[in-house]
Amino acid sequence: MSHRIRLSLLALALVATPALAQTGEAASSGVKREVVGNRTSENIPAIPAELIERLNRYQNTRGAAVAGWTKDGCLLVSTRFAETAQAHRVCQPLGMREQLTFYPEPVAGLATAPARAARSGFVFSKDKGGDEFSQLYWFDDASREISLLTDGKRNQNNGALFSPDGARMAYSSTARNGTDTDIWVRDVASGTAKPVVTEGGSWSAQDFSPDGKQLLVVKYVSAAESYPGVVDLETGKLRMFPVDGGKAAFGGFEFAPDGRAVYFVSDEPLDGKAQEFQTLRYHDPATGKLEVLSRQIPWDVDGFTVADDGRHLAYVTNEDGISKLHVLALPSHKEVKLPELPVGVFGAGTFSPDGKRLALSINSATSPSDAYVIDLDSAKLVRWTRSEVGGLDASKFVSPSLVRYPTFDEVDGKKRTIPAFYYKPANVPAGKKLPVVINIHGGPEGQSFPTFSPNAQFMANELGVAMLVPNVRGSSGYGKTYLSLDNAEKREDSVKDIGALLDWIAQQPELDASRVGVVGGSYGGYMTLATLMHYSDRVRAGIDLVGISDFATFLTNTESYRRDLRRAEYGDERTPEMQKVFAEISPARHADRIRSRLFVAQGKNDPRVPYTEAEQIVKAVRANGQPVWYLLYDDEGHGFRKKGNSDWFGAASILFWQQNLLN
Repeated sequence: MSHRIRLSLLALALVATPALAQTGEAASSGVKREVVGNRTSENIPAIPAELIERLNRYQNTRGAAVAGWTKDGCLLVSTRFAETAQAHRVCQPLGMREQLTFYPEPVAGLATAPARAARSGFVFSKDKGGDEFSQLYWFDDASREISLLTDGKRNQNNGALFSPDGARMAYSSTARNGTDTDIWVRDVASGTAKPVVTEGGSWSAQDFSPDGKQLLVVKYVSAAESYPGVVDLETGKLRMFPVDGGKAAFGGFEFAPDGRAVYFVSDEPLDGKAQEFQTLRYHDPATGKLEVLSRQIPWDVDGFTVADDGRHLAYVTNEDGISKLHVLALPSHKEVKLPELPVGVFGAGTFSPDGKRLALSINSATSPSDAYVIDLDSAKLVRWTRSEVGGLDASKFVSPSLVRYPTFDEVDGKKRTIPAFYYKPANVPAGKKLPVVINIHGGPEGQSFPTFSPNAQFMANELGVAMLVPNVRGSSGYGKTYLSLDNAEKREDSVKDIGALLDWIAQQPELDASRVGVVGGSYGGYMTLATLMHYSDRVRAGIDLVGISDFATFLTNTESYRRDLRRAEYGDERTPEMQKVFAEISPARHADRIRSRLFVAQGKNDPRVPYTEAEQIVKAVRANGQPVWYLLYDDEGHGFRKKGNSDWFGAASILFWQQNLLN
């Protein structure tokens, strides 16, 4: 299936009894540094007990995400009951969640063995401290034993995929040279594994043929460019498929039940005409037949899955940030009647081994992710998990509205508009102007969805702060052209979209344009810094989480297996042309223009955006006399996945807004 701040007693104890360690450098520069366990904080005041208490219930919400069906008809789900997300089993609607894994690090990439497999269990991945050098592990249902499947070294292993009979398992790995992501296949019985695709670049396994002898694969270059192929596992031969138009995006490949035809998602040209969106397609090489199954829907297909019994296919469209589920009968491709589903965001789901039920996770702005099951014969929807919302009254949660605001350029003679989700506090007194926080997604090819956010709910209900969540140019979900509008030298055009949003805020009678903050993570962290660089006179404060501060140093220091993928989006820092662009747009080079209050947070083990990106912007802004809050976790990577860490950062963020946006 194809995307908070919480509070723990541990975080409360840490706040109450900090261990102070002040280095000579920090003391001489007037920086107040505290080191508490794995947390280092600079210039962050003590968090008031009253704020911790107010946040407590919001930070104790949780969700459940469907991972697959077990052989005995239970659901494998990912959820968090302690510090991190772990694997759980649920065997009936609203039944007990039985925890199966118990690690201080979160587990991810859950993949259940097929019903035909000789052994029942599942595979999961786990890294150390957020370093993303994830290893694969096998959980055996019969013995409850866990065994390491990969070499345990400093490489990345992901995307476990079983053959229909469970005899083979494919996965992606950087084990060969640490840079290229190859495809490996493991013989489950013997435990031997070998690479089957070593062409260089970033590859992933998509689907085994019904007889297990062939493997569909895709080479990913960028959000707009992928190349599909098929590997004959007996001969080792890789055959690439022709790509209409020479270059296109692909969003998945699976064999049809007959093992000859394929289903896939692509934006390849149709009848010689370029396509804006990725559609679901069926192709039979023997007859040359190509059928576009989602032709009538002018939005991207986000994902699909074919039932093991070959009788149904489910796919999900992303329609202005809202998911729509479709199920087709095979081989007729006729739509199957479905029950009414909650408005929200979900993936293509996973069929039960007998093909009669479809499980999926549904997330909405007012409800965390939960597991639901559709009975296809009766068209009945049954909820299997009901996740906690900290004892809060969910009826008081705020649902965002979708707004579109004009930006600086035009399309067909009319102002281009940018979509944004608008969380507005309820029952606002007449004449009261609301402070507002702009929340910018990462990626940059990502997309913000109207999903459940305890942070947005706390801001609206407890602080009376509005939140705007824009999908600026370069976001996915709005067509191929929109996706490419911020590439390389056009990078700052997306920042101008935030400038246009500031103009829109100033025109709204209920919003206070003099009290605006901005927050973002990863690429959104760069957008936060760039917004402060260009609009410090209009933005009071910003929070940068694991953000890029200088594209040249970022591309030089990001892990080698990511470097070419990021160059395809941002540009190549080795060329004089892009060196000049990066010098102009990188916030660390223009820190003197950042006059707003700044909070920077980072994980020490981040392989994507190295912690040096955070430290150089903190140093540069402080050098101009501007105070900066700085938070560094030694046991985190690209974002904070441990509850205690996330809770403390969330509380510090709220305190930052209180002091720098509301006061």
